[in-house]
Formats: sequence, C-alpha cells, structure tokens
Amino acid sequence: MAEHRRRRRLVTGVDTSTQSCKVLTVDAETGDVVRSGAAPHPEGTSVDPRRWWDALLAASGGAPVPDDVDAVGVGGQQHGMVALDEAGEPVHDALLWNDTRSADQAARLRQHWGGRWWAEEIGVVPVASFTATKLAWLADHHPELADRVEAVMLPHDYLTWRLLDTPAEAVTDASDASGTGYWSVPDRAYRPEVLAYAFGRAPRLPRVLEPREAAGETAGGVVVSAGCGDNAGAALGLGLREGEVAVSIGTSGTVFTSTRTDVADPSGGIAGFADARGGRLPLIAVMNCTQVLADTARLLEVDLAGLGRLAESAAPDADGLLLVPFLGGERTPDLPHASGTLLGITRSSYTAANLARAAYLAVALSLDHALSLLRGHDVPVERVVTLGGGARSATLLRTAAALWHADVEVPEPAEYVALGAARQAAWALDGAAEPPTWPRVVRDRVEGTDPGWAADVRGRYAEALQRVYGVAGATF
Repeated sequence: MAEHRRRRRLVTGVDTSTQSCKVLTVDAETGDVVRSGAAPHPEGTSVDPRRWWDALLAASGGAPVPDDVDAVGVGGQQHGMVALDEAGEPVHDALLWNDTRSADQAARLRQHWGGRWWAEEIGVVPVASFTATKLAWLADHHPELADRVEAVMLPHDYLTWRLLDTPAEAVTDASDASGTGYWSVPDRAYRPEVLAYAFGRAPRLPRVLEPREAAGETAGGVVVSAGCGDNAGAALGLGLREGEVAVSIGTSGTVFTSTRTDVADPSGGIAGFADARGGRLPLIAVMNCTQVLADTARLLEVDLAGLGRLAESAAPDADGLLLVPFLGGERTPDLPHASGTLLGITRSSYTAANLARAAYLAVALSLDHALSLLRGHDVPVERVVTLGGGARSATLLRTAAALWHADVEVPEPAEYVALGAARQAAWALDGAAEPPTWPRVVRDRVEGTDPGWAADVRGRYAEALQRVYGVAGATF
C-alpha cells in the first residue's frame, strides 16, 4: 500500500495597508508563497472601514479565507481610529495614521503629562498619527458622534473581528496596541487615565493577546491569529534577529528592529512600540529619502540611472559639498517646517557630479542619524536589512555601507507585512514556543567599509544639524 501523504498545511497572511489589501497564502512549513492577491483601498486619510472588508473579499477571490487554508493572520496600518456604535457600525470614517487633523490634540496630550512621562509610562510620545489624539479630536469636534462610540479598534483588529464573524469581544496584539497612545508598553496594559483625559471616558477596547495566542476560529474552522501592526509584521516576515535593523527606503524612510532592549525616548524621536514576538520594536521615521534623489535628478536633467553614474564619477565625499536633505520638513529630527541646506559650495565642489554625490550622501546620512539614535539607546546595530525602492540603488547601498558602521543586506522583494502575518498564523496554528523558521532569501550584500573620508562627512553633517537647525548632541 502506498504511504499516505499528509496534505501540506497552508496559512494566509493579510496586509491591510493604507493603499491596498494584499493577501499571501503560504506553505506553513517552508514559508513558500503558494498564491497571492491584491485589491485597492479608497484614497484619502479617512476611510469607511467596511471598504477594507470589501477589499479583503476581492483580494481573496470572493471569500475572506480560502477553503484550503488552516490559519489566517492580519497585519495592518497602525494607529487608525475605528470607532463603532452599539450595533458595530462606524460612527465616523476611520481616521488613518496620515490624517493630521488631530495635531492640536496631540500637542495638548504632550503638554498635559510631558514627554518624559509619555516615554517612560506609555513608551511613545503622542503625535497626530496616534489613536488617542484622533479620539480627542472626535470628542472635541463631534461630541454627538463621540457619545455614540461603544467600541474602538484598529484597522487590523476590525478585520480580525469580521473574520471571527463579529463576536462580542474584539482582540488585538501588543504591537498594534502600542501605537494607540493609551496602551502602556512597559506595563503591557491599557491606561484608562489617558482615555479619560483624551476622550472623556473609556470605550470598550480589544483584549490584547499574546503573540502566539489564537483569537479564535472562523465559522469554517480556520484558526485566526492575534494579528499585528505593519512594521511588527514586516519584522516578523523578515525574521529579524538581535543586532539586525530594518531600513525601509522609499519616498520616506523607516528604521526599526525587534529587540529585548527597553527604549524610552522623551524627545519622541524613537517610538518605543512593542513587536510581534513579545519584545520591543523601536521605530524611527525619516521623511526625506528617495524623493531627494528624484528632485536632484530632475534639477540636473537626468534620470535616476544617470544620477547614479554622475555620483559614481565624483569624489566619495563630494569634494566637501554637503546637502542636508530636509526638502519637505523632517520628522527625525522633529523639524516639520524646515528646509534643506547646501553647504561647502566652492568653485571646485559646485559641479553636477558632486551635487549628485551629495544627494546620495544626504539620504544615507539622514538614515545614519536614525541608526545613531538607536545605538544611543543601547540597541545593537550589526547588520542593516534594506527594503523599498531605494534598496534597488547600488550607488545608495555602497554609500550607506561606507557610512552606517554595519553590513548592508538586501532581501528579495516580497510583501513582508503579509508574510509576517502568515508566519504568525502558522505560529498560532502550532502553538509552539517560537514562530516557525522560514528562510530569508538574500539578493545582495554589501560589506560595511567605514573608509577614511566617512568620519569627516559624518562630522560635518552633525555640525550642520547643530549649527543650522539647533539639533544638539547629534553624533554618528
């Protein structure tokens, strides 16, 4: 008799991001992607959350979970305010992370307790992204709607709730709860005094599950995991290990890692989120990345490939030409109304090649500043794993490897948030002590070099931050 072959187990990971819903179905043992789908979300910074469910159905082929799947997990954009009434219907469109109308409320919350209290007691210092500020805005501007709010969720919580056929109790995980502003990372508990001050009362909130804990099952018996925030999901999908830091380089940049190191930054430069493995996810946002390269290429009337060739023909230090790339304000350091600065202009340095080189240096230095903040809080940075469109630039990678005091690794492009959600689903399915080990496919590696000119460039950049922008103590 032929030996019976056990059906391979499949898990699905969902990424409900700002722009779209992406779905990956993955082999639970190997992490190999079996199939994928995607569907767009409505544009704008406030969205009816029911449209996310519609997008999930479209991306999954009409059913929220395929018939052959054993477990499903949802990763999603953080911070979005999903405020529901007694019947589970939205009282207002969900305000997304990039909706800044609650900036005044964020300032009021920061002032009320002070940055040190927020960093030490909550783990994050409020900005307009965070859910607590959005609830405060709703109470201030639409008190009649705020009075109807019975429950508050985050985007990934909402889809998990719908997958479980809207049970009485909603659930979440620590990584997403840590972005609300009313859940304490150090205490791993909600802080009702924040909600009382921001919203006037505490609505019903999701129960926070442990990372490997299952939320329940769908009506069809599919295990549903706790889910996670998007950056925590990406860290899980990448399989980040201690000493590895992810740097996502797009129009803006994000620097984060999964670590056991406690991080409390009263300045708010580092958001001390939780990760999806029971540890911490310190995260830093940088506003000016690949757009700086695109703007410089347009100025020099070349494409990006031409910009790279120009930069490679210049001296490594751009002959002293230095660009501080705050072309659209900056988040780290927190200078929302700043503009960029070009320094070291001489007859010999002011060439197209040096300007191109200065643009690549500027992006790498801005991200190096973020990495230095992590190091300043005793977070090890031994290897940098780069993601996003900027990671496709060989010139930028070589520049970064010379400045970042670390080797640079480029994994194969993938939907890492959805992959992380799938890995968490496989973890919940097995109930093991650790998530399954899936290989990370590496496309390129660049060894960190730290050549002689790098220290001088870092020093001039730190000096410019202090002298021009008043950013004291910038070290690299």
